Amino acid sequence: MRVECIKEKLRAAIVSAERATGKNLALPVLSSILLEAREKSLRVRATNLEIGVEINIPAKVLEAGTIAVSGALLNNFLGLVADGDVLKLEAVKGNLTVATRATNSIVKGVPADDFPTIPRVNGAGSFSLSSEHLVAGLKATVYSAALSDMKPEISSVHCYVDENEIVFVATDSFRLAEKRFSIGKDTRLSEDNEPLSIIIPYRNVLEIIRLFESVVGKVAVQYSKHQISLTSEDEGVYVTSRLVSGLFPNYQQILVKEKTTEIVVAKQQLLSALKLTNIFADKLNQVTFKVIPGDGLCEVSSQSGDVGESASRLEATVEGEDITIGFNNRYILDCFSSIEEEMLSLALNGPNRPLTIRGMGDPTFFYLVMPLQR
Repeated sequence: MRVECIKEKLRAAIVSAERATGKNLALPVLSSILLEAREKSLRVRATNLEIGVEINIPAKVLEAGTIAVSGALLNNFLGLVADGDVLKLEAVKGNLTVATRATNSIVKGVPADDFPTIPRVNGAGSFSLSSEHLVAGLKATVYSAALSDMKPEISSVHCYVDENEIVFVATDSFRLAEKRFSIGKDTRLSEDNEPLSIIIPYRNVLEIIRLFESVVGKVAVQYSKHQISLTSEDEGVYVTSRLVSGLFPNYQQILVKEKTTEIVVAKQQLLSALKLTNIFADKLNQVTFKVIPGDGLCEVSSQSGDVGESASRLEATVEGEDITIGFNNRYILDCFSSIEEEMLSLALNGPNRPLTIRGMGDPTFFYLVMPLQR
């Protein structure tokens, strides 16, 4: 292998791919990245067998070939190379020589014969959506996924099609976030005539967000029973991920279809009140909402025997029945980054029913939080 390429492009690809490497004692080559030169591009490849990444960058290929090296080492080295330098890369006796205008270094290579192939997902289902919507949908929901792998189907983000919308949803059984985007009518059904319904593992979702948040344009998605692939032809990025087998919880049955109490409040005012009460919250992070519509009262409070107590009265429009109910303060705070609207609707349907939060005028997102039982 012998190629020439721009330092900034190679380092950006190395940084993106290196996070997908893994520690596997049975297959130590997975801790490395594979450089593959062919035609007019240099392909950077990494995988931990859960997720696979391929990034193509333009390069002058003088001799095709492949070599595997430590991604962390190469990244650190390139971080010290001057911007704008043209790198001359050459595989020599199993090692990678890297030459610039001022330096000449040798990076020890590792045997690449055992490096696994990143699979091409030729699944029965496909669709496309903008990278902006892909990242926004995953970001708006992933924080609600369970962190434990005890129940893989909820340590994940579920994606499915509802008519002409793609729906992203995640839950850890204590709260749930759902985000929708229109994808038109070009979604293909799977071979068994079932529409898109896939479950992507939590950790892989975080990597997909990181890899595509700087990508512009359409992302082509293909999926099979066990895998999904995401491709940005314009940016030269190809990602595959394992899918979770199993069924995502039927969350429709717990949705608040009717509301007995509603609070309409400015997002910034509620956010400030929750941050204040968080200082005085107990070990359960409990915040208490006290709503008395007849008095026009909506109060947010918290107390702790170790710290003290705090109460904030909100300037809000309140309707319906009186209610006093407690929630995990941190869970409520998590959803604010997913709501762009300045006014919020908080809907309740009794003391033991969940709270539903929506941005006023935005039907594409809602957030549901279960009450604390004490």
